[in-house]
Amino acid sequence: MTSSLPSELDRRFRDSATEAALLDAAYDVAESPVGPLLVAATERGLCRISFDPDPELELDRLAALAGPRVLRSPSALSRARRQLDEYFGRRRTAFELDVDTKALPAFQQLVLEELARVPYGETATYGGLAARIGRPRAARAVGGALNRNPIPIVLPCHRVVGSTGRLVGYAGGLDRKRTLLALEGAA
Repeated sequence: MTSSLPSELDRRFRDSATEAALLDAAYDVAESPVGPLLVAATERGLCRISFDPDPELELDRLAALAGPRVLRSPSALSRARRQLDEYFGRRRTAFELDVDTKALPAFQQLVLEELARVPYGETATYGGLAARIGRPRAARAVGGALNRNPIPIVLPCHRVVGSTGRLVGYAGGLDRKRTLLALEGAA
């Protein structure tokens, strides 16, 4: 069913719902050098960036994560989209965005917190991250946690490489990983 609302009225409705905090999650689709990205946030912060977004699947995931009131609201994601544009334009090396990882298991939250400390243009290894969180034998578990990273790019799992420096394991695909590392000058 297509909407018969004029686009200005539709935009005002979405903006009003966002401003009145009536949404459990807001999302939008951003174009990028690595393809379209579905970007989503709750009131706590950015909760999802998806490569090759399938809107139906992603909306179901967002509703399960945050609640049923999910709406495309570009205004709610304007800051995140601007910072992603700056990153892809090589004008930003660090994100200044709140992230919402509340629904994730404690171990994965710990891994993602440490991952966020890997600087722009540098790489870390899975074993190195495991050691940094005090679990030196948990390199595979760290890899699993990163494979399920719901906020890639902002939480830069593309900066994590194998123990030999080889590019391994990236949920967005190794071509995207190469592109992101090259963008940062780390390839």
